[in-house]
Amino acid sequence: MAFDALVSKKAGALALIAAAGVSLSPIPADARPAAPTGRQAATPARHLPGGLSALAWMVADADTGKVLAAKNSHRRLAPASTLKTLFAVTVLPKFSSGRVRQVSAADLAGLGAGSSVVGVRQGQRYTVADLWRGVFLRSGNDAVHVLSAMNGGWSATAQEMQQTARRLGARDTTVKSPDGYDAPGQVSSAFDLTVFARAGLANDDFARYCSTTRAGFPAAGGGTVQIENTNRMLVGSHGLSRYPGVIGVKNGYTSKAGNTLVAAARRHGHTLIATVLNPQSGEANGVYKEAGALLDWGFNTVTRSEPAGRSGSDDADDDES
Repeated sequence: MAFDALVSKKAGALALIAAAGVSLSPIPADARPAAPTGRQAATPARHLPGGLSALAWMVADADTGKVLAAKNSHRRLAPASTLKTLFAVTVLPKFSSGRVRQVSAADLAGLGAGSSVVGVRQGQRYTVADLWRGVFLRSGNDAVHVLSAMNGGWSATAQEMQQTARRLGARDTTVKSPDGYDAPGQVSSAFDLTVFARAGLANDDFARYCSTTRAGFPAAGGGTVQIENTNRMLVGSHGLSRYPGVIGVKNGYTSKAGNTLVAAARRHGHTLIATVLNPQSGEANGVYKEAGALLDWGFNTVTRSEPAGRSGSDDADDDES
């Protein structure tokens, strides 16, 4: 299986086709899904890593759009905060990073009980960059509410996200709550979330925010507090080491969705995305371990398939830290 794409990194716009082939070609932004083309991936399933317990997963090459392997990639599941990737693809380009918002009570109305928050407070002033750091690092539903209010409101933002998903060829996603909070009927898939991540990574601001490990955030009463990204694969915390070459993207958890993760890494001149939804193993850090195993497998696969004489080991884009 694979998805097709156009890439215009300067414009930050991608469109992807949910096709079942591996032949990829540029397409216009409003293109419709195409019929399956190309031959199937050559790597047998028996070579995949063991211990994969997620209900659905996918590993794909972000540069070419080729899906290297997948399981239940179009199964519709609760996405939790990984849906914030679609929120960012939709809303992030609209407001300059230095724009200031003084938060009102209406901005924070309807924040779900038990939501993850970064600590946005009524009456305080925040830059748009502050709010996006709250979204990406702390998965702050409060920051999503404020940005949605700036974007015309909660329902309008959900509708616009739905339109963005369809425009990108992501047809498994139904948006009810822009922050990913569990809501009746809200679903996405490993395929669609990979599409959103790839579209986001083509935007320099998205790529910067999703790879930030720590940052200052305005504190109540003045000054700043340090916030740390909740993505353990990115930070290297809770018994995990930072994954070699990791560049983001977004993790999530709700009681309905379980643990969810879209992880991207760049090594040896390749950028791969692994999306893992709801591992069933019960193992500590299971979602990160399964994503890491898929990325390891993917990098081994793409480097083995390179033409002789091209190792990419000295590529300037490598990030092994």
